[in-house]
Amino acid sequence: QVQLVESGGGLVQAGGSLRLSCAASRRTFSTSAMGWFRQAPGKEREFVAAISWSGANTIYADSVKGRFTMSKDSAENTIYLQMNNLKPEDTAVYYCAAARTFLRGRVYDTAAQYDSWGQGLLVTVSS
Repeated sequence: QVQLVESGGGLVQAGGSLRLSCAASRRTFSTSAMGWFRQAPGKEREFVAAISWSGANTIYADSVKGRFTMSKDSAENTIYLQMNNLKPEDTAVYYCAAARTFLRGRVYDTAAQYDSWGQGLLVTVSS
């Protein structure tokens, strides 16, 4: 079973920054597109950002464009979500996900396209 280990959540004031990390096995990392999703209390899980297997392509939800940046470090088998200018509405549990694919440049923005999920990280942004 694919294991995704997340770290970096916590409490931050509005306008602050946090960086989330998600580590995977080398096999998973080298054969999967990766994504971040979030779920706020009482709401459905929503797409945040995704990166292709090759790392060349990224996409973002409109709500985070210009504030969040997703990247991957192939040497560390880790992906990151740098979150800047955080807002109270960014408060949610954030999930890392992996989608096995043979398409190096493909990115995925729906939860059903992902095979494996991390345990979730709570991010709380105070006003």
